Amino acid sequence: MHYYSFEKLEIWQLSRNLVKEIYTTTDSFPQSEQFGLVSQIRRASVSISSNIAEGNGRHNKKDKA
Repeated sequence: MHYYSFEKLEIWQLSRNLVKEIYTTTDSFPQSEQFGLVSQIRRASVSISSNIAEGNGRHNKKDKA
């Protein structure tokens, strides 16, 4: 399997762990929040690692920073 350079970043790895913790924690939220607060928290946590990966794909050094 090929690894991309952002996968070696500690912050990216930590963000992936955060996603796992968020999903585990929000499983215990009330069913009434499933499509509201739970969805929003989960999407926000996934966004962190996605933004790191997207920034790494940029060709401009300022964008990568």
